[in-house]
Amino acid sequence: TTDFIIIIVSHKKQTRKETRLMMTTTMMMKSVVASSDYNYYRLNVAKASTTSNNSGSSKTNNNNKLDRRRTMLGLFGVGVSSSSNNKIAKFSANASSSQQQKENAENAIAQVLKDPQWPPVYPFTTKDMGRYDESSDAFFYEQPRLVKHIDDQAIDALTKYYSEVFKTVEDDDEKPKVLDICSSWISHYPEDVKFSRCAGTGMNEEELLKNPRFTEKPTVVDLNETPKLPYEDDSFDFVTNAVSVDYLTKPLEVMQEVRRVLKPGGRAIMSFSNRCFPTKAVSIWTATGDLDHIWIVGAYFHFATGFDAPEGIDISPNPPGKSDPMYVVTATKSA
Repeated sequence: TTDFIIIIVSHKKQTRKETRLMMTTTMMMKSVVASSDYNYYRLNVAKASTTSNNSGSSKTNNNNKLDRRRTMLGLFGVGVSSSSNNKIAKFSANASSSQQQKENAENAIAQVLKDPQWPPVYPFTTKDMGRYDESSDAFFYEQPRLVKHIDDQAIDALTKYYSEVFKTVEDDDEKPKVLDICSSWISHYPEDVKFSRCAGTGMNEEELLKNPRFTEKPTVVDLNETPKLPYEDDSFDFVTNAVSVDYLTKPLEVMQEVRRVLKPGGRAIMSFSNRCFPTKAVSIWTATGDLDHIWIVGAYFHFATGFDAPEGIDISPNPPGKSDPMYVVTATKSA
């Protein structure tokens, strides 16, 4: 059984005449039900609402959120807060079939990083990296969650992508060396690819020890507390991160570490969907949509320096809308 307490605290700001809700969730688990991913939710920015004492305050707050998205991302050609900026709308307006819709969505994702118009300085603030739940991540991840955080179709799509990419460095004499950061009991790696080394870091030791792909003992590392990877320079052909980049509060430092442990020409692969633990995802992530997320992760690579231009890829299963979407932002360490 799983026991939980939800405490809702209401804060009023008289000057703005609105009520904002902060939800803090404390999970006290006697055991984890493997089939229940109880607090993993899909993000839907378009339907986001704000609890308010009156509709006027709610509308004002929603407009403030949209203005923030225009300021942070829209200036760089990514924001989806207006029809003129919405690349998804632009590419899918004439869609007449599921396949065409998928192709249009893929084009939209790919275009985000074709001309990203990076600002002159790193655009994200400490506030952008804030979270609703700032309690210890070690406490949050203390209990193992032996569940799948994306559906089977999305997992299959990611596994297929890994298979294609990993095989680009596979030959008879040398198998790829891979590192999976923010890992768990499953890495979604393909069975048909063998590794000469497969390492992993994560937050829960029990989850990590159940991962069958690791060729060495995985390491418990809280990258939000200490953004350091316990590996030598130039060690891996690939560094992967599946559906966890949205939880990184020090993403620039983590990407610099990823660059350090990659071999020259090695590839970093950040994959994500539209699902997350909302209280632990960073503010800039929960306030934005899929196209924005592509740009955000691309910016992490760009401002970490030492990577070639990042690429955004839509690997979502077909037909669109029938499963979790799946996206990849990938970059190669400069030789």
